[in-house]
Amino acid sequence: MRLTADVWVSAYLTRLRLSDIPAFVTQKGDATAGAVLVKMNTLDGQAVAYQRSFDLMTGERCWMVLSEGVEADVDAALTRQKGFDPDLWVIEVEDKQGRHLLDEPGLSD
Repeated sequence: MRLTADVWVSAYLTRLRLSDIPAFVTQKGDATAGAVLVKMNTLDGQAVAYQRSFDLMTGERCWMVLSEGVEADVDAALTRQKGFDPDLWVIEVEDKQGRHLLDEPGLSD
């Protein structure tokens, strides 16, 4: 059974907070089935946006890069995605070291 989007977002924000990594919900999507995008802002003008995807080779869910580079370009990509999907969640993580914790167990579910 998959977690609802709002429960996953809440758990993710809690993990980040416990690691002293600031994060903010910049767009709240559908509570039950909204897709989640994570923007990793390294506070140096660069950013990476991640989206959850399905790995056809392994059958598992994983995080894939949606856009990366200059923060303004990443923001433009996120704006386009919001235009396609009004139920979308966007979380912005701010960490100079680039820590997003998406590679930790349980966060690809």
